[in-house]
Amino acid sequence: MSIILIRHGKTAGNLEGRYIGSRTDEPLCEQGIEALRGRVCPPVKRVIASPLTRCLQTAAILYPDLVPQVENDFRECDFGAFEGKNYSELNGRADYQAWIDSGGTLPFPGGESQEEMRCRCEEAFRRLNLFALEGDSAIVAHGGTLMALMSAFALPPRPYFDYQVKNGEGFLLEPDGSWRRL
Repeated sequence: MSIILIRHGKTAGNLEGRYIGSRTDEPLCEQGIEALRGRVCPPVKRVIASPLTRCLQTAAILYPDLVPQVENDFRECDFGAFEGKNYSELNGRADYQAWIDSGGTLPFPGGESQEEMRCRCEEAFRRLNLFALEGDSAIVAHGGTLMALMSAFALPPRPYFDYQVKNGEGFLLEPDGSWRRL
């Protein structure tokens, strides 16, 4: 069965270019809500969502007739000391420059590494075994979560950052690993 992966709608932090991760339970902003209203998504039998408000709100708007199953391990990365900050606030900091120079592979100071987050998301996906269930499923989560899942399960293999996606957009992933952007 197919899996629809959708990044949550816009938040105020997204509009300001901030690192909004698992520590900040930020709701959708009005612009984010409006952008999702009226959008038609492929029908599914179940919705799995990150526990954070922005994902639960997105799921409720896109799939109003389904109650999402919450998956804690689909939450966004813990950005540690960078949480809530944007580029202009971090620019010039040695720890931020080191993280940039690493290609995003160093752990966030006081937070998670990309590898830790990716492992957490991949394990949850395997545990849910959605391709074995009857009917299509949707996952409503974060940009980092979607990048982790796509880089692990989409074919042909592509790097993590190749799967960046805008708010409210996503992917259709087939059991054979084939995929397309929605």
